[in-house]
Amino acid sequence: MDKDSQFTGSIPETYERSMVPLLFSPYAIDMARRVGQRRPQRILEIAAGTGAVTRHLLQECPQAHIVATDLNEAMLEQARKAVASPRIEWRQADAQQLPFPDASFDALACQFGVMFFPDKVRAFSEARRVLRAGGLYCFNVWDGISHNEFSATINHALAKVFPADPPRFLARMPYGYHDVEVIRADLARAGFSGAVTHEVVAASSRAESARSTAMALCQGSPLRADIEARDPARLQEATDAAAAALEEKFGPGPSEGRMQAIVFTCEV
Repeated sequence: MDKDSQFTGSIPETYERSMVPLLFSPYAIDMARRVGQRRPQRILEIAAGTGAVTRHLLQECPQAHIVATDLNEAMLEQARKAVASPRIEWRQADAQQLPFPDASFDALACQFGVMFFPDKVRAFSEARRVLRAGGLYCFNVWDGISHNEFSATINHALAKVFPADPPRFLARMPYGYHDVEVIRADLARAGFSGAVTHEVVAASSRAESARSTAMALCQGSPLRADIEARDPARLQEATDAAAAALEEKFGPGPSEGRMQAIVFTCEV
């Protein structure tokens, strides 16, 4: 597992406490609603993280058994604490080599995970393999970083802290896979020959403060490893610089930033 995919140490707890409400909750609600409209009996969730989507799937799909997976066992441990239900089965799994039989799920959900898959076509192919005929694959990706104000501001601030070698995790990974035609081509190569639709979904990211936003992204995501790879002693300095940039743009207290994602629905 490379550092861009590592959610370990203190990251899972910080992620659940800070990142989920800051960035993921609106899209988790949206994804669970889309999946719930199909009334699936068996749902597979990939890259479930700390359960942001899982908890909403429980509400939207009261008839369903949910298998929620993630590559990172530390994230699943945090998820088990946050979301408890006999209808959820938590399992460690690699999206590129799913440990499930062919045609074993009615729906598959993946929130902001596909950007992290080293071999995206292989992961899409695995998703196609485990879906039953008539099944649905719903996933989302972040749009370009310029459409996501908090992250763009932090990305710019960190480039000033490390001008010779800026941490590029945000632009490279979470905001680096958003070309619709490229994604459609990857899905086709993976065997998705049915209807594939996409929708750009804008939302607002609401933060308690500039400081909490900087802490969430700089210390609650793999961006932390990217900063520490340059100088472990400068993590706090980098976080402070991000907070100062956010405060200058949005103010020190509660703030709202624009964010934007692309949601794909793929029919089998």
